[in-house]
Amino acid sequence: MELGKRLALLTPDEQGELPQLYSQVVESTRRRRRILSLVQEALSQLRLDIKYLMFDLEVTRQERDALREQLDERSE
Repeated sequence: MELGKRLALLTPDEQGELPQLYSQVVESTRRRRRILSLVQEALSQLRLDIKYLMFDLEVTRQERDALREQLDERSE
């Protein structure tokens, strides 16, 4: 923002190609922020998915162990 303000203070001759380059930098920064936001959202979703999978795995193990105990009791 500060750079944009200072560029506006320059005369057109002094500015040259700087306003175009400034616009490119601003757009690039916005694009990177959007990408970073998407990556952060994806990581959050991945973390949540992993928590659900870990929960499912633990429940499945508990069910397996319970069934093994039932089988062992029947075989005795």
